[in-house]
Amino acid sequence: MKLVYAIVHDEDGRKVMEELNKNGFGVTKLCSSGGFLRAGNTTLLVGVEEEKLDEVIAIIETKSKSRKQVINSPAAPGGIDIMSGMYMPYPVEVNVGGATIFVMNVEKFYKV
Repeated sequence: MKLVYAIVHDEDGRKVMEELNKNGFGVTKLCSSGGFLRAGNTTLLVGVEEEKLDEVIAIIETKSKSRKQVINSPAAPGGIDIMSGMYMPYPVEVNVGGATIFVMNVEKFYKV
């Protein structure tokens, strides 16, 4: 048995969960936030037999979209313009979304 940790963008979390449930997979949802953009993420936990692991990963890949987002980025490290001493944000386009997936071995599984 495997335990899949999938970290997906909040906008994709519901779609991924619905598709996994529709295909007979149980899912536990945890709310989380990313360290880089500090944006909302959804962390999904899925216990799955090894034979069905590829199916779970394919569903996550299909329903998790990568998208571009414009954020304000500091002009200098720490967000302070060294010359003026002022905070000078400027827009930067970054890729967000998609999924980060971890797969772990499960030694024992109990459902009580």
